[in-house]
Amino acid sequence: METEIIKIDTLIREIRGYHVIIDKDLAKLYGVDTKVLNQAVKRNIKRFPEDFMFKLTMEECLRSQIVTLNPKKGQHIKHLPHAFTEQGVAMLSSVLRSDTAIEVNIRIMRAFVAMRSYIMSTRHLEAELVALKAKLEMLERNDEENLEAINDLSEDVRKEIDNIYLAIAALSAKPAAEPDRPAKKIGYK
Repeated sequence: METEIIKIDTLIREIRGYHVIIDKDLAKLYGVDTKVLNQAVKRNIKRFPEDFMFKLTMEECLRSQIVTLNPKKGQHIKHLPHAFTEQGVAMLSSVLRSDTAIEVNIRIMRAFVAMRSYIMSTRHLEAELVALKAKLEMLERNDEENLEAINDLSEDVRKEIDNIYLAIAALSAKPAAEPDRPAKKIGYK
């Protein structure tokens, strides 16, 4: 059963902000021709508002690589495909009433639920990554500030050490007391 969900998951695409399955992919899953599926939908068109099913534009077909043109038959497709949202696929179960259609619909609904769960978990992970990135940037700023403070401190220490060396050099350069003069005796006369 798990491999079936993965197979269906590969058919779910994002178009116009909806997660959809294209009519030809649904027809394969249901084991019917695309024409038969679309005829059943046309007979029950009131069940499929715009947020359940919509027809793709040529640009959407080419951009999402749904359609591959056959050079032998011509360069244009005859009918633009329909995209069915999760609600549209659920509505198909009331239009297509075979046992296969019921079984496939259950699998598709599970695939949509799994997809939604996956999306929610990735959004949660994205939020955690954003928080971690913000903390990392804050730590980097703190590190830069600490390095600047250390550099300032080390410059001050270097200046103090230079001053000590200069003082030592000045002390060592002073002439010693003159040895020619005798030292005065200390005490009472």
